[in-house]
Order: sequence, then C-alpha cells, then structure tokens
Amino acid sequence: MMSKSEMHVADSHGLIRVHGARVNNLKDVSVEIPKRRLTVFTGVSGSGKSSLVFGTIAAESQRMINETYSAFVQGFMPTQARPDVDVLEGLTTAIIIDQERMGANVRSTVGTATDANAMLRILFSRLGKPHIGSPQAFSFNVASISGAGAVSIERGGQTVKERRSFSITGGMCPRCEGMGSVNDIDLTQLYDDSKSLNEGALTIPGYSMDGWFGRIFSGCGFFDPDKPIRKFTKKELHDLLHKEPTKIKVDGINLTYEGLIPKIQKSMLSKDVDSLQPHIRAFVERAVAFSVCPECQGTRLSEAARSSKIKKISIADACSMQISDLAEWVRGLDEPSVAPLLETLQQTLDSFVGIGLGYLSLDRPAGTLSGGESQRTKMIRHLGSSLTDVTYVFDEPTIGLHPHDIQRMNELLLRLRDKGNTVLVVEHKPETIVIADHVVDLGPGAGTAGGTVCFEGTVKGLRTSGTITGHHFDDRATLKEKVRTPSGALEIRGATANNLRNVDVDIPLGVLVAITGVAGSGKSSLVRGSITAGEGVVLVDQGAIRGSRRSNPATYTGLLEPIRKAFAKTNGVKPALFSANSEGACPTCNGAGVIYTDLAMMAGIATVCEECEGKRFQASVLEYHLGGKDISEVLAMSVTEAEEFFGAGEARTPAAHAILDRLADVGLGYLSLGQPLTTLSGGERQRIKLATHMAEKATVYVLDEPTTGLHLADVERLLGLLDRLVDSGKSVIVIEHHQAVMAHADWIVDLGPGAGHDGGRIVFEGTPADLVAARSTLTGEHLAAYVG
Repeated sequence: MMSKSEMHVADSHGLIRVHGARVNNLKDVSVEIPKRRLTVFTGVSGSGKSSLVFGTIAAESQRMINETYSAFVQGFMPTQARPDVDVLEGLTTAIIIDQERMGANVRSTVGTATDANAMLRILFSRLGKPHIGSPQAFSFNVASISGAGAVSIERGGQTVKERRSFSITGGMCPRCEGMGSVNDIDLTQLYDDSKSLNEGALTIPGYSMDGWFGRIFSGCGFFDPDKPIRKFTKKELHDLLHKEPTKIKVDGINLTYEGLIPKIQKSMLSKDVDSLQPHIRAFVERAVAFSVCPECQGTRLSEAARSSKIKKISIADACSMQISDLAEWVRGLDEPSVAPLLETLQQTLDSFVGIGLGYLSLDRPAGTLSGGESQRTKMIRHLGSSLTDVTYVFDEPTIGLHPHDIQRMNELLLRLRDKGNTVLVVEHKPETIVIADHVVDLGPGAGTAGGTVCFEGTVKGLRTSGTITGHHFDDRATLKEKVRTPSGALEIRGATANNLRNVDVDIPLGVLVAITGVAGSGKSSLVRGSITAGEGVVLVDQGAIRGSRRSNPATYTGLLEPIRKAFAKTNGVKPALFSANSEGACPTCNGAGVIYTDLAMMAGIATVCEECEGKRFQASVLEYHLGGKDISEVLAMSVTEAEEFFGAGEARTPAAHAILDRLADVGLGYLSLGQPLTTLSGGERQRIKLATHMAEKATVYVLDEPTTGLHLADVERLLGLLDRLVDSGKSVIVIEHHQAVMAHADWIVDLGPGAGHDGGRIVFEGTPADLVAARSTLTGEHLAAYVG
C-alpha cells in the first residue's frame, strides 16, 4: 500500500457526491457513494430510491454522455432535462438495467433482442449447405425483392439513360411476412350486412360515418352508401374490403381510400395485441383468429432459409432449441475460418445459461418475457464486457427470481464489482441487501413522508439503526398454525402450454394458494394457459399501465367520474368543466399544467403555465367549490386526506369513497390523486391495478408476483389484504417467490424440478408445513431454511 503522501491526485476521486437532490419527492438529499463498491438503496415503496438512483445519478450521467455527440446525432436521441440537483461530482458512465418490459414488437424475439440471431445468421451464411446468400437471406425481417428499370444519370451536362436491375434475397416467409402466424378475419364482426353504410353497418371501433371515414366512404364513388351491404355486387364488396390504397378527391380535398381489411391489418394487427387499447383489443380478439402459418410452421423463415443446414441443423432448428442445448451444439462446431464468431456466440449463449435463462429459446417472442426475464436478458450484453470503471444501475434484479436463483444473481453483481465497477442496486430482498459494501436507506415513509436519507453505512449498522428497513431486516414469517379448508377446486387437466408436461392438478378454491417454482418452471404457463380472465376471474399481471402524462390515479381508477358529478351537482353546472382534458382545461396549456418547449436536440423545457399556475383548470372553474375546496385542491390531496374529505359532510360521495378505500387498502394512501401515472414506481402501478380490479364482481383473483417492488414492511400489509379477500369468500391464487407469502399460504403447488425442459411438472402439492417437512424440492429447502 502507498502511504497517503505518495497517493496520486487522480486516485483521490473515490466517491460519487450528490448534493441537494430534489427530483420528485427527494428533500434536498445529499449522499456520498463509494466507487468500485456495491451500494444497495433500500426503503419502503415510494420513498424516493428510484428518484435518487435513476432520476438523479443515472439520468445526469446519460445526459452528459449524450452531450459529447454532435448536434446531428443528438437530434436522434431521447433528450433529458437536467435533474433538479445542486452538485453531482465523480460520475462515471452509467449503464442502466431496468425492469421495463422489452418492446412488445411482434417481430422481436429473444434472439433479435440480443445479438445471438445476428451471429447465427452470419454463421449460416458462411457454413450452411447449400449456400443461399448473405446473412440477410436468414433474417425473417427481410423480404426478398427484385426490380429492374431505366435510370437517368447526369454526366457532363447530358442526361444518359441506363438499364439497372437489383435483387435482395431475404429470409422472410412470404405467406406470413415473418410474423409466424396468419390471421383470418371474421367478416360478420366488421359489419352488419343487413344495413347500409349510412345506417351504421360498420362495427369496427372508431369507424363511424360522422367523421373522416364517413366522408371517404360516401364520397369515393366505389359503392352506394345507402345500399345494404348484402346487396353489393362482387366488385363493390371487393372495393369495400380489399381495395389497395387509391387516391380520391372528396369535396376538393385529396384523400386516400383503402379497403377495410388492409386498413385493419396496418392499424391494429401490425401491433402486439396486448399493447392495444382495451376496446380495440376486445374487437381484435373477437374478429380475428390467429393460427400458425401453414407454410413456415411458425418459424417465420422462407423455405430457402430453412433448407440450408450445418450438421443437419437449420437456422430454424437452432432458434427453437433450448439455449442450453444450442450452446452445446455450437461448442461442437470446429471451424477455424469463423473461429472469432464461434467464440463470441459461445460466450453469449453461455451468459444466458450462467444468468439462469438457459431454458429460453431464441425464437421466443420478446413480448412474452416477464419483467425479471427481460431485465436479465438485457444484462447478457454487459456480462462479457471488458469495460471497467463503469456505473451499473440495477432496478430490483431479484424480481421473478426463486431464492435458489438469487444466489446466482448475487454472484453476478459481485463479479461486476470485482472487475472495478461501481454497482448501484435498488432492492428489497434481505438476501441481496446482505452482500452490499454500503447501504443507503431512504424514508422514513412513502410519497411526501419520504425523500430523506435515514441511514448510510454498512449492513451491520443498518440492522441496529432503528429505521423501518433495519427493524424488519431479520423478519421471518412463520408457518400458520392452521390452514383454511377449501370450498371447491378448479380442475386443470392435461395442460401442455409451453413446457408443461400434460399437467393435471386441482387448485383449491376459497383459500390462498401459492404457485411456486424456479424461474422458467412453468408457473405462468400453468396459470395463464389454464385460467382465462373473464367470468368472475381477474388476472393482475405486471404489464405496464397504459397512460400518458395526462393520466393520474384519479382518471385511471375512474375516481374522477363521481367527483366531477358531485362538483357539477352542487354548483348546477355540467361535469365536463371539472376535467382538465375537457371543457374545464386552462386554454393556455390545454390542461397540462406546464408548457413544453421543444428545443430540437437540446433537452426540452417544461415551464409551469403562468395562466393557471400549474393548476390545469380555467380560473372560472376554480370558483366552484365542494366542501370548501376547488377541483385543483381536491386533486392535490393524498388518498388518505381525500378519503376523509369524501367520507362525511357536504362533500360526502359514497362512489368516490369506495374507490379511495380500495387505494388505501393496497397501501397507496400517500399517493396524490393528480400525480401523473408516468411518475409511479413499478410496485405502485401494480397495486393501482389491483385496487381497480377489486371493484369487479370477481370470485377468483390471480396475482402475478404481487410483492414486486414491495418493502418487507409493505409485504405484511399485502398479506393482510389477501387475507381479507379470502375471508370475504374470494379465491386468491398467487404466483410468488417471496417466502413470506409461501409461508402464509393455505396450499402450495410447486413446479419444477428445473427450468425449461427440465421443468413443467408438479413436484409438490400440499400445505406449506408439509413442504417444509418433506424438503423434497428446491422451494421446500429454501422455505425450510427461511422459517428456520
């Protein structure tokens, strides 16, 4: 070791210093984070962990890196405003690995989202027999096209014509256009053929005769809008349904007419069904039947691409193999001419296996991965990287991981740190907090009651610190003395979705059932494939909430409806005045409360609207009161305050009170009613969904990891909520990895023994106590160790 005096000045910058951070709910937070160490940020959900780590440190690091590019390049990049913080020193390049689900693009698979497919395509274009073309010929996103014609070239002041031809060989299956599935549209769901267009024959959402569509249909002249559709001639029907885009002129305006089917294909079917708005999704599920493409058998590839093979394996076979098997196959290829390629491909596939995703296959659509799986898929490209002195930022890396897999995740985090990187982790699980070199605990509460640093130091110090996290750190749920008796059973017979091996199981009803097993063992396949949402069944998953910066808890939960009506009734005016998205909006900022100024490649500026001072409503609307408050004051209340306000007195509104009760029930009492949905954390979004669904007349609730993003203290509240649901006569089924929930369950169905083709079987069903006593499965061993 060098003595202090010999230390080079460059080595003295061992800290990331944050001074005076005020992003979201942070109250002038100042912290010093050691570099090249593992720092874990803890605190209850909504205490400000993400605001500090993602909203301040990572955001500023990314913004400064983006500023090193030329203005031209910056124009194509997302622009970020500078976080609200006084000083940030010692930042290094940040690589963010968050829980955002991967884009649910229909063309995206695990292979295309990582670089594995790109490498396989090059491999097949070099070694595949017969040789069919460049790597493009193996891509299901490239269509084969060819063309020829005359081109005019200016040479020395003269125009010369030459004949040119070109062709591109792609690997896209021509029948399904690389989607892997073809769709049949049920025409009876598009229109009622006994009516004419003007009588409202079309039953497609958004296609009304009052707007532009009406203008186009009545003015195109291809058919008579007053004639019932069943009387159309063959040509008229073809024009209505299939006509290719054609320019037409209506009332002197140039428009494009296109048949209904290509229009629906483009506007609705080119997107992932799950990302559509609810009413359009319902229409697509009603009107369109998807089936596996008969030409490529769902592989998405053309016949030529499937015919070229290496050692009897085509690229389609390689992508459908489980990745752990594919890694073995690649290991067996010895070809000096492509040695560097094989080595890199091998490393990528081995990273999949090492991180616990060896059970996936490369052709798995990216949109079907869970939050935890997408997060681990994003980690793949960083594991083999030789960069050091980088800041890696993780958002709850243990989500969706069985206790058995958490140990592997911990090893990965430590490996990244030991290469000389700064690792920042936002985390709730004690199993991961334990490995930290440094802990920053935020709180003490959530929302406005949080946003301060309650403790900084070592894990040992945290345990005795007296903060909420320290207090609950060694909490262990105990097994229940007696379990409830089921009132019936949900029978599942012969389930074969994904990796399930013809599973028969009875899930008891009227009790709390936990479905457990390592990641990839088939839990979601069992639940999603066999229990459909619908009559009396509510599924609450971790899919993102769809809503813009105009949406807030009040609009999303339907709470604004009764509030607007109460204001309207008391003041004798119409309800639309009390919506910031409708008539009551401030005309200057259109009800957004802020004015966005776009500055091209520089970060856009959002300034508070001077007219309404950020209240979002016209001044005249704010003169109407209910219980002594105007609408903007009501939207600024927290759920707890509003619950009291609408519970009694002049403002008593039972419909609003019921919704607020449910929000408080799921532990969101601190949220303000008008806070934009885009600022909510992952755990908060899922609980808002749960609160919204609790209003439905459901008898069975299926929850996918409801403990996601929950602090140990919040897990207790969640268990209380689940108990209340069961005691009120409902059946609750949770897919869960959290041992506290397992211990609390009345019945456990454990899948395994491994992941992928090593899983898909039921390895245990019974009470938690029996599981602990038997210790016959991985879950049993970990649960036994947990309850001690």
